[in-house]
Amino acid sequence: MTSIKSSILKYLPKSLKSRLKVLIEYVKHCLDFDPFMGRTYAHEGEDVILERLFVKQKKGFYIDVGAHHPRRFSNTFIFYKLGWNGINIDAMPKSMKPFCKERPRDINLEIPIAKQQKTMIYFQFNEPALNTFSEEIALSKDGDGSFRVISKQSIEAYPLSLILEKHVPRDQKIDFLSVDVEGLDMEVLESNDWNKYRPKVVLIEIINSSLDLIIGSPAYQFLTKHNYRLYAKGINTIYFISNEFQPEV
Repeated sequence: MTSIKSSILKYLPKSLKSRLKVLIEYVKHCLDFDPFMGRTYAHEGEDVILERLFVKQKKGFYIDVGAHHPRRFSNTFIFYKLGWNGINIDAMPKSMKPFCKERPRDINLEIPIAKQQKTMIYFQFNEPALNTFSEEIALSKDGDGSFRVISKQSIEAYPLSLILEKHVPRDQKIDFLSVDVEGLDMEVLESNDWNKYRPKVVLIEIINSSLDLIIGSPAYQFLTKHNYRLYAKGINTIYFISNEFQPEV
């Protein structure tokens, strides 16, 4: 397979090489298919854990803040395929175009979230998964290996509570809230009305966290005060569940 791949790529225009590489890798994947292999679209398998938590639930509603892409690194796409729907929110300009095409049942919003309505500087990288409003994080990652900031722009941000008030249907229960906004996760949490909008499960990214350090994190302190409890942990993703929610796993 390697020798054939090299021979084909040698004579192709550069513009076609990347597409052919993807196709060849896909063919190799199909040839190596294992019926016991699981599937996940999420970065750390978050959707697999969520499927266990909601294993008996056929329909549901999610909120994805920092949604990034309709499938790539998506914590919600598996649920969309199962018939769920929800709200996808991302600040990246033009990010919602593929969402509207691939996930028309969802509400897809190109809006940054912050504790108060304000104008923020958005740092856009050549790797979209690194895009952030945090200048500190942007400076630390700019020039780190092949990563670099390719643009900066001012964007108006709004509290999550205002967004949900406008777009969540009346009497709609929120099953899970996924937050991944590269360093400004607390802004998202603090901008919600936790008396009115109480997801059963909250996923939040805490970088370089260990089990013994999570308890001292701002996210842990904040969510436990709002009657959530620590339930599970991935590499960087932490799972909190509402005290009222009893998953049937």
